[in-house]
Amino acid sequence: MKLAWIWIWMLGAPVAFAQAPLPLSFARAVEIATSPEGSAKVQLAEEALRQAQGRRAESRAALLPNLDAAFTDQDLTRNLAAQGINIAVPIPNFHFPTFVGPFTTIDARVSASQSVFDFSSIRRYQASQAGVSAAKSDIAGTAEQVAAQVARAYLGALRADADVETAQANVTLSQAVLAQAESQKRAGTGTGIEITRANVQLANDRQRLLVAGNARRSAHLQLLRAMGLRLDTELQLTDTLSYKPVDAVTLDQAKALAVRQRPDLQAQQDREANARISAGATRMERLPSLTAFGDYGSSGTALTNALPTRTYGISLRVPVFDGGRRDARRAESASQYRAERVRTNDLKEQIELDVRLALDALASAEDQVKVAREGLELAQNELTQARRRYQAGVTNSLEVTDAQTRLERARDNQTAALYAYNVARMDLAQAMGQVRSMVL
Repeated sequence: MKLAWIWIWMLGAPVAFAQAPLPLSFARAVEIATSPEGSAKVQLAEEALRQAQGRRAESRAALLPNLDAAFTDQDLTRNLAAQGINIAVPIPNFHFPTFVGPFTTIDARVSASQSVFDFSSIRRYQASQAGVSAAKSDIAGTAEQVAAQVARAYLGALRADADVETAQANVTLSQAVLAQAESQKRAGTGTGIEITRANVQLANDRQRLLVAGNARRSAHLQLLRAMGLRLDTELQLTDTLSYKPVDAVTLDQAKALAVRQRPDLQAQQDREANARISAGATRMERLPSLTAFGDYGSSGTALTNALPTRTYGISLRVPVFDGGRRDARRAESASQYRAERVRTNDLKEQIELDVRLALDALASAEDQVKVAREGLELAQNELTQARRRYQAGVTNSLEVTDAQTRLERARDNQTAALYAYNVARMDLAQAMGQVRSMVL
């Protein structure tokens, strides 16, 4: 064996080692997906925040001093006649030149300007601050959405694992029933049709096991995609599909929590504030604005004869008429503000609908879990009694097969009920903006 490994190493053949499955809990899955390197949606929300911060810095620049420095060294020629300069000098045989140069000029200068008051620029800066707040709320809202998406994908993977376990248990049960039918046949109390019936049931259960295995692989791939991990990663889910009671909450309490904690509502309210302030900034474009300016430097034909020169003053700008562009922008910004108000009201109504539907679904799912649990216990008892009766020769295998079918259905019902209950818990948490706080 050692020589074989040496031979493989000498040939340079790659040796593949099995990668251990990644243990993954519910909380860890959400933590990975909502990390800055996790889901693409979270990364895009982070970039949107950086863009909003850039726009805020750009709008703030209109309120800060503007300082420039320049140095110019020129070699010039000028046609004075082209400038309208034509001087007649009453001196014989002398004409004032119309073309001068070349000559050199230099100028070194520092220029500055400062907005003294411009209400429109101030309001735009305030609007950009609201935009940054909206972007931050969008990050929290995106994280909540990603957490809910990963939570559902994790629950789907747990259900797929439970379906595989149930299918495997059904195969094991079918094998036991087949062995019992064969034993009854050898004892002379059974028939060949009963063995055939047991073989048919076993084949059906093996087929369901194959389907459940394929669904499990698909669910794990969906979970990996939602988390932003490599699709060739093998997962080992450490949680199970179980029943965890939820603290009782009334409709009014849930609605109050949702309005206070839903990040998407906060983001929408910030966007409404942004639109409102932007509309005010557009209206204030009609107001006068005052700017102070100045420059200082030296100019001359050379460094040796350069003299200091300066300019300073204030500029008052009063808008008079611009062809209606300001009126058009004002109408557009007012419409955008009204649209944001409509979106805010619509989102509040949607939140109330989400809360109501989640509470109803949770109450229904709790009843389903109770009924499924009772049905599973009854089906297990029925199968146990049917196998005893069949063993005693009181009945045939048809009764056992019927009880076995009902037990398989009861197992599926319990898995479906637990899945629906956990999804309802997740929907309620998402409706109240508490997915991450519930999971992490």
